[in-house]
Amino acid sequence: MSDRFASHAPSLTGPASSGFPVSPSDSLDLPEITRALYIGSGGELTVAMASGQVLRFEAVPDGALLPLRVSRVYATDTSAEAIIGLI
Repeated sequence: MSDRFASHAPSLTGPASSGFPVSPSDSLDLPEITRALYIGSGGELTVAMASGQVLRFEAVPDGALLPLRVSRVYATDTSAEAIIGLI
C-alpha cells in the first residue's frame, strides 16, 4: 500500500500512527508515553503526565479524544473504560 506521508517526520500536531489498549494501574507505567488518549466509555480519569504531574479529569464524555502526553493511567479514581493510548 502506498503512503505518501512516509517521508514526513511525525509531529505532536499530526495524526497518531499507532496505539495500544490501556489497562489502568496504580503501579505500572504505560509501555510508551502517549500523544493522546481515546476514551471509549467516559467517566473520571486520573493520569500521570509526561512531566510527572498527576491530574484528575472529571466527567470525561464517551468517545473523547484527549491530547495528553501521559506515562500512566491510574486505576484509583478512574472509572473511564475502553481507553486507547495513541502514539
